[in-house]
Amino acid sequence: ILAVADGLGGHAGGEIASSLAIHKISKLEKNSFTERNAETSVVDTFLDINKSLAETMKNKSELRGMGTTLTALILGKEKLYLAHLGDSRAYLIRSGKISQLTKDHTVVQELLEQGRISADEIDGHPQRSFVTKALMGAVQGERPDFNVVDELAGDIFLLCSDGLAGVVEEKKIIKIVETHGVSEEALSELKALAYKKGAPDNLTIILATINSNKNTIPGYIGAAQGGER
Repeated sequence: ILAVADGLGGHAGGEIASSLAIHKISKLEKNSFTERNAETSVVDTFLDINKSLAETMKNKSELRGMGTTLTALILGKEKLYLAHLGDSRAYLIRSGKISQLTKDHTVVQELLEQGRISADEIDGHPQRSFVTKALMGAVQGERPDFNVVDELAGDIFLLCSDGLAGVVEEKKIIKIVETHGVSEEALSELKALAYKKGAPDNLTIILATINSNKNTIPGYIGAAQGGER
């Protein structure tokens, strides 16, 4: 399991929320995950995280308003599964092309889909950082987007917080990854470029590749990370 969680609602609360999310999603495989019940298991885990956040905020009023995004890539025996809430992202890099696998749950994404703004207007929009869906401890927990991902040997997956996706162009990302592959050099260069362009300190990036035996080989930067398989 590879996962990125980006905390919301202030530094202390956001860190607690993201850590809780990563802790629970990393235990998914050991608890109940099978290929047959993949979607149910993943969705139930997201809802359980939401419930735990609600209980934490109920007991600690100073944490009210905390929440987290969560983007998780789960490697099954035969398939890859992707679950997502928020504005962190998952990308697929294949044959020299990069594809965004997740949809941003943000105000500006909704405005873009409605035709009310253009793609060029997103970066400077005053509501650019407003998230519309996340794990926030709501009574009716948000169901994550869930997809089965087809994978080929040699595929590279990149999971990241908006600190990378929000400031570094996709063409820059793919150039760095193609140059360095899944390596510490690639992660370090992505991190340095993101910070140069104004990314926040809590940047998280995960790179993973699929080898001929369909095993992931992950590389990590950041604190909000999931388990590995």
